[in-house]
Amino acid sequence: MSYLETVADFYTEVAETPDVGLCCVQSTPLKMPGLTVPCQMQEMNYGCGTTVHPAELTGDPTVLYVGVGGGLEALQFAYFSRRAGAVVAVDPVESMRAAAVRNLAIAAEQNDWFDPAFVSIQAGDAFNLPMPDNSVDVVAQNCLFNIFEPEDLAKALAEAYRVLKPRGRLVMSDPIATREIPAHLKKDERLRAMCLSGALTYEGYTQKIVDAGFGQVEVRARRPYRLLNAKTYQMDKDLMLESLDSVSFKVPVPADGACIFTGKMAVYAGDQPYFDDGDGHILQPGLPLAICDKTANALAASDEVTVTDSSWYYDGGGCC
Repeated sequence: MSYLETVADFYTEVAETPDVGLCCVQSTPLKMPGLTVPCQMQEMNYGCGTTVHPAELTGDPTVLYVGVGGGLEALQFAYFSRRAGAVVAVDPVESMRAAAVRNLAIAAEQNDWFDPAFVSIQAGDAFNLPMPDNSVDVVAQNCLFNIFEPEDLAKALAEAYRVLKPRGRLVMSDPIATREIPAHLKKDERLRAMCLSGALTYEGYTQKIVDAGFGQVEVRARRPYRLLNAKTYQMDKDLMLESLDSVSFKVPVPADGACIFTGKMAVYAGDQPYFDDGDGHILQPGLPLAICDKTANALAASDEVTVTDSSWYYDGGGCC
């Protein structure tokens, strides 16, 4: 049995018998006026963070959600795009699709604004998305891509890139590992399905995104997710997993490398009216400017500029 078959079997189980302890969701559930989330959806919220960021959802976007789960985030996305087919949710597991349909019907009873037609649930997987090239504004996935082997992750990212419109956004939430996960855990297919052994390091994860062609990556949140106990998992020391929420833009990768924003700031402390690095970045005295990590590395060489550490929270603005 392949690891993907193990994953399918595992999620068939948790679709039919929800496991509320499967994932420790570290983000506060999105609360919006008039939005009621059925308890059945909340119990099936098998994600490590959130992909629903209101700032990314202006302008009535078309959203492709990969891995429907219990339908929670599909409902949340539909809150922002209230029209038939505005959200397309795909899942390869028949019982999970059926559970989402049931949950969305309950959501329609509890939310006057919601019509189940707003969400189209379709059979499909991350490697064969049922959408044309350059056709959607947002592709989202929560705690799915970390399950894939590296070569399959590359395929999934390439497929997301294919269906996105130019400047479209890939919104993801996945576990990452603070160090390389030991080989014996990577080989455990059930642990991989449980989002405990397939995670890449932050550096490896973001590099995969850039390798797929995304020229700008913005970190929305980074927080502790799970601790793998050394004794339980037969390691020489404990291993912390973290949850990373990110938004990656379908823009060309600049010649000098992708722009990755992690919440760094640059502040000019000199006595001139402004600081110009000659590369498009102008700093006014004492005023912090959000910058990407690439620019931060360059500006850190100046004695007159202070560059702050990553806050791991960035929601737009600034300069790369």
